[in-house]
Amino acid sequence: MNLYLVILGLYLLTLTLIGALKSRRVTSEEDFALAGRGLTTWVLVGTMVATWIGTGSIFGNAGKTYEIGLAAVFIPIGSLLGVVVLVMISAKVRNMTITTVPEIIRNRFGNFAGVLTTISLTIAYLVIVSYQYNAGGSVLEVILKDSAGNPLVSTDSAVIIAAVFIVAYTIFAGLFSVAYTDVFNSVVIVITFLVSLPLLWHRAGGMSGIENLFIASGRASHLKLSGIFSATDFINFLLPPFLLILGDANMYQRFSAGTNARSVRKATIYFVVGILLVEMLIIFTAWVSSAMIPAAENGRHVMVYAAINLLPPVLGAIVITTIVGIIISTADSYLLIPATTLVKDIYLKYLHRGASERTAVMVNRLTVLCLGITAYAVSRGFAGSVGFFERALYAYTIYGAAVTPALIATLYWRKATRFGIIASMLTGIFMTLVWKEWILQNWLLPDFISGLDGVLPAALVSVMTLLVVSLLTRETRSYK
Repeated sequence: MNLYLVILGLYLLTLTLIGALKSRRVTSEEDFALAGRGLTTWVLVGTMVATWIGTGSIFGNAGKTYEIGLAAVFIPIGSLLGVVVLVMISAKVRNMTITTVPEIIRNRFGNFAGVLTTISLTIAYLVIVSYQYNAGGSVLEVILKDSAGNPLVSTDSAVIIAAVFIVAYTIFAGLFSVAYTDVFNSVVIVITFLVSLPLLWHRAGGMSGIENLFIASGRASHLKLSGIFSATDFINFLLPPFLLILGDANMYQRFSAGTNARSVRKATIYFVVGILLVEMLIIFTAWVSSAMIPAAENGRHVMVYAAINLLPPVLGAIVITTIVGIIISTADSYLLIPATTLVKDIYLKYLHRGASERTAVMVNRLTVLCLGITAYAVSRGFAGSVGFFERALYAYTIYGAAVTPALIATLYWRKATRFGIIASMLTGIFMTLVWKEWILQNWLLPDFISGLDGVLPAALVSVMTLLVVSLLTRETRSYK
């Protein structure tokens, strides 16, 4: 019997049992969205690490490492800087006792600003969920083979299987099921890569062997730390994750789910260490593995290839299971957020204010199902497009340019106005969507600017619009 399927099956069965048990504790909308506001420091650390370390890391950053080599160690800097800033924000958010990011903005700047935030968040997060489906399908397609190595399922079927499990698991118990399995996943992630990296290093022949392998395959540049990225590359790679994590609704939801402000602040500090450790483990594991993988078609999914072909079978099966766990942890979190946001900020506020707790939980689950189906439709649109790394940057840009400036201004800038916030979000979305499609930019702008990803122009326009419009309308009182 396929060892990978056995270990993966046991893991998924364990997750299902945890979800089923936790679902008994869900009796209210707050239980589903915030796990009863009872997450302790270490549970918060585990769920934040597992949520952030997703397909963008295990496929995007690892795939980029195969493409460019050791210089990929600079890619996580944007995330780390964002988390450092989050440390200063976390306690403030917990003391506000809010549930969603749109709620923060709506409470100060009114209903339209809150609805616009909800729309921006939903668009960006469904893009993120969509490529988690594709990533899960890619892993299943690799391991679901018969004894002769022939695939047992098609690519489309594999994506559907991944999507069905992710949606069903999220429906079970909301943040209760997500948070506690995230802790398990985080521990497994760290242990697995701490064991795998030295084994791969030894198999490659140590540093001298890695150097020889890269040189022999004509990839000597993969040994260089500097001279790989241009200034434009640094902006394109680092700014999107910085803006996303700084305003990431997943993190703000976790802050609100913590037992108190002190535990939330401590968890965020430990989160910095966790992100640094796991991201570096993934990148160095991908780098060492890529030295032993000369064929580019195998390097696209370097971590999956390494698990199956370069590690002992049992450890390889555990790595595959860990990769699936990473995908599930991220996907269910990014699916849960827009669902709870739509229910809290649209359904319960405008459509059914007097809904019972039982009805609210049922609507949350139905919303997860509907969004899960929508994300699948989006995943089909992305199926033949650019890689995971590029798709991650695109989704991060949508959210980071549209929501993050407005959110930070809401929390810390007294002169921000309702009109400034709304204009900022609209221009951020507009610039993100049209930047690559705007043909005139190639004629009118210098190469350095036209070669930028949409993140910098979108973020700059969003921030400048926020500042200018707020100052011009500063006499206008914000209202709900």
